[in-house]
Amino acid sequence: MNTPQSRWPLHTSPVQQGSPFENSDQRVPLHTAEFAADPHTAYAEMRRRYGSLVPIELAPDVPATLVVGYNTAVRILNDPEHFPADPRAWQQNVPADCPILPLLEWRPMASRCAGAEFVRYRGAITASMAEVDLYALHNTVERIAVPLINSFCEDGAADLIRQYVFPLAFEVINAMLGCPPEIGQQVAAGTAALLEGVDAEKGNQMLGEALMQLVQLKRSEPRADITSVLLQHPAGLDDVEVSHHVSQVYGTGIEFQLNLIVNTLLLILTDERFGDSVMGGNLSSRDAIDEVLFNDPPLANLLITYPRQPMLINDVWLPAHQPVVISMAACNNDPAIRTDTVSGNRAHLAWGIGPHACPAQAPAYLIAQNAIDQLLDALPEMRLDRSTGAPEWRPGPFHRALTALPVTFPPTAPMPAL
Repeated sequence: MNTPQSRWPLHTSPVQQGSPFENSDQRVPLHTAEFAADPHTAYAEMRRRYGSLVPIELAPDVPATLVVGYNTAVRILNDPEHFPADPRAWQQNVPADCPILPLLEWRPMASRCAGAEFVRYRGAITASMAEVDLYALHNTVERIAVPLINSFCEDGAADLIRQYVFPLAFEVINAMLGCPPEIGQQVAAGTAALLEGVDAEKGNQMLGEALMQLVQLKRSEPRADITSVLLQHPAGLDDVEVSHHVSQVYGTGIEFQLNLIVNTLLLILTDERFGDSVMGGNLSSRDAIDEVLFNDPPLANLLITYPRQPMLINDVWLPAHQPVVISMAACNNDPAIRTDTVSGNRAHLAWGIGPHACPAQAPAYLIAQNAIDQLLDALPEMRLDRSTGAPEWRPGPFHRALTALPVTFPPTAPMPAL
């Protein structure tokens, strides 16, 4: 009878048999500015040197394995029995001051659980996303976008992240969750601290307190929003469980959505294949979004599993209870599956696959496309401002995020208020 490992195809790799954590000097750090500046060159070198499984550091002295082979990633993501997403065994041996622990530690929500816990939580979050009214959401994005654009359209220049995309993503997620602005501000500050790994413990505390305020508000005053649906779901989630699921909506809704919109705008502004075609109507912003989801997915390395037992994959032993991180960015660009044309091709891993695939794809696409279209319609002659040099990427092992996106354009009269 086949053993669990025998289902996995062997692959001849430069890595010798043994744990990828044994030699610390071979680990590739993903937390450096150098990696953030040119991750695609780094992924190619990783693949050349190690094959599909790469020893990395997520933070100083925090080892993990990065999966850069598409087919290997697909098999892992479709095998939650051997590769669950529950980090509890791993985090027992992680120092309390580890900067990424607050982001990765166990929480009572679907993306950090397995088995019956996962089924219960997944049903609730999927149901809440299914209740989102996409038609109303389209109007919400437009209602938020127009005054934001009007606030800078007469200036002839703007930083699109600070003045448009972040406040838009923030306000849209607040509207979807039914969150009042004063609570939303606390959530945004706490989420940012977690993702940056700067004062993460304080950010974690701030986030938890704000989310509990929102949940208690919706428990007493339910409305037609995601938070209220979670509270009313037959799974019977308590306030703490709901607060963690709302936290996940905030984290992905702001960070993922912001980076998706910004990275797509950068592509349109810098790549003539898209700039002229999108502006001229030959391609849609959806085509540019799909290109970004292939090449520069907003969360580049954040599908994490923890093997229940040592697993021999492609001649490499993966230790039990240690992070195995799927690199969506590297796997999407694996030469084994990559073609020259990705327009209209959505066979990427940016949304995940298998039981943990993102349940909010339709709203995320709608928000990104509408936000981009609103901006391009209002400022069709917008250009990237290169006066301060090339755009810079934020360091961090998980995201693909710019620090700023400065643009110039002919000063334009404000649009009529909606």
